[in-house]
Order: sequence, then structure tokens, then C-alpha cells
Amino acid sequence: MKKIILSAIMLMGLTFAAQAQDISKNALGLRLGDNNGFGGEISYQRGLSDNNRLELDLGWRNNDNVDGFKLTGLYQWVWNIDGGFNWYAGIGGGVGSWSYNNGNNKDNGTFAFAAGDIGIEYGFKEVPILLSLDFRPEIGAVNYYGDNYSSDIALAIRYRF
Repeated sequence: MKKIILSAIMLMGLTFAAQAQDISKNALGLRLGDNNGFGGEISYQRGLSDNNRLELDLGWRNNDNVDGFKLTGLYQWVWNIDGGFNWYAGIGGGVGSWSYNNGNNKDNGTFAFAAGDIGIEYGFKEVPILLSLDFRPEIGAVNYYGDNYSSDIALAIRYRF
């Protein structure tokens, strides 16, 4: 527990010491990863200032037995590494809904969760493309789909505008 508190304090300290950089005002694209069976997500980022932004992701799942969607919102801090390379960390949460139908076995529900993320990104200067790779742990708060913990490593490609 002491390590978590110390890490949070260090992260907040880095936030205040961050250098200003140019992050995109808007970016829209796809975030592709496992996402606890929800697969791909439509991803939107909105720059709030020089070093923070809001990310909204809509994931969906549709197969023979399970259908569902998941909406995730994250507040992110962004720090410049060098040139177009940035790293970022964020915290947030989300909600979703799922339904299971396999013959006589049927079930459905809604859920809520807390989430965090940490990642690295590169914004190209020649074209308005942003590539990122991140890790996102999720902890179920209410009726979480599956068990109460999930993590995801995903690659995202977004168009900056």
C-alpha cells in the first residue's frame, strides 16, 4: 500500500513539473487489443490543455453467444520524451452492458469499473497520424463482466485534427 501511495505522489509531482508540448486538440481512431473479450474500440481524444486530455473509448462485442458494449473515459497527463514521442498516464472508469444467450442459458447485465492506463505515443509531423501502445488495467466496481480484474495491452492509430 505504501508503494501505491508513493507512486501516486510521484505521478502528481511529475504532473506539475511536466514540460509543455503540442498535443492534438482532437484525435479519432481505433484502439485494438483484447479488452476482456470486447476487442476493438472506437477511440476519441480531446486535448484540454498543453499537457492533459480526455480519452473516450467505445468497445463492442458481437459473436454467437455474447453481445455487449463498454464505454471508457480517462483523464490523461502527457509528457514529452523527445520530438514527436510522448508518454502518458491516466485514470478514469466506465460502464457497459452485456447479454449471453446459448440456447436455454440466458443472462445479461450492466457493469461499472475503474480504469487506469500508461503508454507511449508517436505523432508524425508529415501526416496527421498518432500511433500509441498502452497498458490499461480495469477493476470491476459493480457487476463487472467476467471477474473483477482485467488488463489490456493495445495498439491505437488515430487521425489528428
